[in-house]
Amino acid sequence: MKIKEVIVVEGKDDTAAIRRAVDADTIETNGAAVGADVIARIKLAKERRGVIIFTDPDFPGEKIRRTIAEQVPGCKHAFLPREAAKAKNGKGIGVEYASPDEIRQALANVYEEASDWKEEITFAELIEAGLIGGAMARRRRQRLGEELNIGYANGRQFYKRLQVFRISRDAFYAALAHVMQEEADDA
Repeated sequence: MKIKEVIVVEGKDDTAAIRRAVDADTIETNGAAVGADVIARIKLAKERRGVIIFTDPDFPGEKIRRTIAEQVPGCKHAFLPREAAKAKNGKGIGVEYASPDEIRQALANVYEEASDWKEEITFAELIEAGLIGGAMARRRRQRLGEELNIGYANGRQFYKRLQVFRISRDAFYAALAHVMQEEADDA
């Protein structure tokens, strides 16, 4: 599978994992302190080929994703579920631990940012759905993020991702129904 866009990852181990899965070029951020030189390379790559941000599904990875998205608007995003990114020994989480199939699946479900979305899901709807506040909110957001291929995020970031990636009401409520049915089946 050849990817035309340049994939932004955190480090060399992520690059190696990406190259085991697909034929692609990468830019490595080398940590959470994304320097001006890295941002300049990402901007150039976006202009020439397009960019997919593919960071680890953890706090530092989300910080890197936000930093890049703010400074280089219009990037595409790929998300890896936390379970797919866990090290076999349980002592790490990252793109480098994902299988080639999981990486290909994440890259097959990239999202583009959108600034003119009209079908907005409200914050109140997230509270009503039990995605913010309450004992099951974190788990529901995690499962819903997996279902919608937008990754895990805290309540505010999840709300923003629904808007940024133009998740339709129909897609949101269908995925929510699936997650709620799983909960009912597990009970």
